[in-house]
Amino acid sequence: MRVLTGLQPSGKLHLGNYFASIKQMVDAQNSSEMFMFIANYHAMTSVSEAKILRQNTLEAAAAFLALGINPNKSTFWVQSDVKEVLELYWVLSQYTPMGLLERAHSYKDKTAKGIAANHGLFSYPILMAADILLFGADVVPVGKDQIQHVEIARDIAIKFNNEHGEILKLPTHKVDQNVATVPGTDGAKMSKSYGNTIDIFADAKTLKKQISSIVTDATPLEEPKQWQNCNVYNIAKLFLDEGAQRDLQARYERGGEGHGHFKMYLNELVWEYFKDAREKFEYYCNNAKEVEQILSQGAEKARKIAMPIMQNVCEAVGVY
Repeated sequence: MRVLTGLQPSGKLHLGNYFASIKQMVDAQNSSEMFMFIANYHAMTSVSEAKILRQNTLEAAAAFLALGINPNKSTFWVQSDVKEVLELYWVLSQYTPMGLLERAHSYKDKTAKGIAANHGLFSYPILMAADILLFGADVVPVGKDQIQHVEIARDIAIKFNNEHGEILKLPTHKVDQNVATVPGTDGAKMSKSYGNTIDIFADAKTLKKQISSIVTDATPLEEPKQWQNCNVYNIAKLFLDEGAQRDLQARYERGGEGHGHFKMYLNELVWEYFKDAREKFEYYCNNAKEVEQILSQGAEKARKIAMPIMQNVCEAVGVY
């Protein structure tokens, strides 16, 4: 089974990136044919400076490798190193009804948050469809908010196949229901766009500041507290097994501890969990040539899959 995902290098990786996507990729490397790419074309909708985009791309690669992406088990590359994705993006645009894009939740949500509306942001689902369909993905692990984009990719592929035969494989989405949407510091979905993230590789001072900013209620220290809707608990449980979750729930219900205590506990969880990854991240950041070589080899592997599919598409529409 071929599994594909991509993450934007539009800023530092955060807990939402890890639990909603990266961890699933790392866990699945031994049982699936993994395709993992850094979506730098997509990142252009939010990053406009070339120097920053290049730096973010390299840092993202270092981060993915540090977190467990194994280039010997997975195909791992930078989106822009396989130019066929833009060619397929244009072809698929001819098979995408405007109404389909106008109903896209992500576009509406981002513009409502004040992100400038432009064609790149509007046509984002078509490029995502090209990412998926170019490599014949069977499964696309996504967060709950990205399910619609996989459905759009299916709709476009069906329309194309109805006219030209079964050329494009129809993908399915996969959502881990336990972490479908990772809450940010304000309780909304954790997202760089919303400025509510807890960064994986933050230094100790920054991590403490981010966790301290998590929004909580004003229940007095001595009183029992609700854990079900507590942002701190809902992030902490991602790191805990069922027994540890019950122990934390009991601490909330006993009272005698304030939200500050639970934030300190969460800080310790995050810092310890990513201890080894931080060391590996520092190594890869200091050995950029090694990272670039890994990405180049990954792009070569990815193109071997993409080129035959793209050739079939181009022959079908008459541009070869």
